[in-house]
Amino acid sequence: MTTYMKIFEERISGLAKGVDETVDSWFLMSSPAPVVAVVLVYLAFVLKIGPEYMKNRKPMDLKRIMVLYNAFQVCYSIWMCRTSIKESNVMASILSKKCEINRTREQNLALYSGAWFYFFSKIIDLLDTTFFVLRKKNNQVSFLHVYHHTITVLFSWGYLKYAPGEQGVIIGILNSGVHIIMYFYYMVAAMGPQYQKYLWWKKYMTSIQLIQFVLILGYMLTVGAKGCNMPKTLTFFFVGNTIIFLYLFGNFYRKTYNKNKSVDANGHAMRNGGRSLNLAQSALRAAGGMGCMPMPSKNNNNNNNSSSDFKPYIDLNNNNVKPLKME
Repeated sequence: MTTYMKIFEERISGLAKGVDETVDSWFLMSSPAPVVAVVLVYLAFVLKIGPEYMKNRKPMDLKRIMVLYNAFQVCYSIWMCRTSIKESNVMASILSKKCEINRTREQNLALYSGAWFYFFSKIIDLLDTTFFVLRKKNNQVSFLHVYHHTITVLFSWGYLKYAPGEQGVIIGILNSGVHIIMYFYYMVAAMGPQYQKYLWWKKYMTSIQLIQFVLILGYMLTVGAKGCNMPKTLTFFFVGNTIIFLYLFGNFYRKTYNKNKSVDANGHAMRNGGRSLNLAQSALRAAGGMGCMPMPSKNNNNNNNSSSDFKPYIDLNNNNVKPLKME
C-alpha cells in the first residue's frame, strides 16, 4: 500500500511540474487540481445545481450585466488579438521553409504570458452557460456548448503548462477574432428588442466558426508536413480536437439552417410531409433565443380584440414573447 501511495505522489508531483517554473507560479497553474476543481464546479452548477435552484423561480433579469459582460469580452478579445500579432513572430515562422523557432528567455515569457491571458479568458467564458441557467434557458445548455467550454479550458491550461508553442498563437489569434464578432452580436442582442433589426446576420456566426476550424486544421496540417520544430504531440492533439469541433459545429449548422423548407401562404414553414413549424420559432430554438415568434390567431367571442391587433416582440433578456398592442 505504501508503495502505491509513493507512486501516486510521484505522478502527481510530476504533473505539477510544467515547462517553466515561472509559469508554475502563476494563478491556477501550480498543478492540475485548481483548474479541474473549477471545471467540476462549473459542470455541477450548469447541469445540476443551477437548474434545480431556478426550478421554482422566475428567470433573473440580467440585461445590464449581460451588456457589460459582452462589451468586456469584445474589448478583451481585441486586446488579445492585437497583442498576439504584435508580440509573436508567428508570421515569420509560417512563411519560413521549416518554420524554425528561436526565442530568447524574454520572448518565451512573453509567449507564456499571452497564453495565460488566453487561458484565463476561457475561464471567463464559463459565465456564458451560467447566464443561460440563471435566465432558465436550459435548452441552450447543449452538449456542444458544454463540451466546447469544458475542453477549451482544460486544453488551454494543458497547452500553457506542458507544451506552449507557436501553434497556439495562431489558434489564439483566430479564436479571439471570432470572439470579437460573436460577443459583439450578443452585446447588441442583450440591449433590447429595438436592436433586433440589426441582428439579421445571426446565421453567419456559425459559418465564421466553421471557417475558423478549417483554417486551424489547414495550418496544423501544414506544420506537420513542413516538419516544423514544434511539439508533435501538441500538433496531433490540435488536429484531432479541431476535427471534433468541425463535426459538432457542422452538424449543428446542418440541423439548424440546411433543412428543406417551404413557406405556405400564411408564412409557415412546411416540413416532413406538411408538418408546419414557424420559421422564426425554429430559429429561436436553434440559435439561442434571439428570434421573434408570431402569436397564433384566436377567435374568441368574449374578446373584441383578435390576435391580429397585436404584434409580437421578444424580450432578449429573458427570451419571453409578449404581445404588443398595434398602434
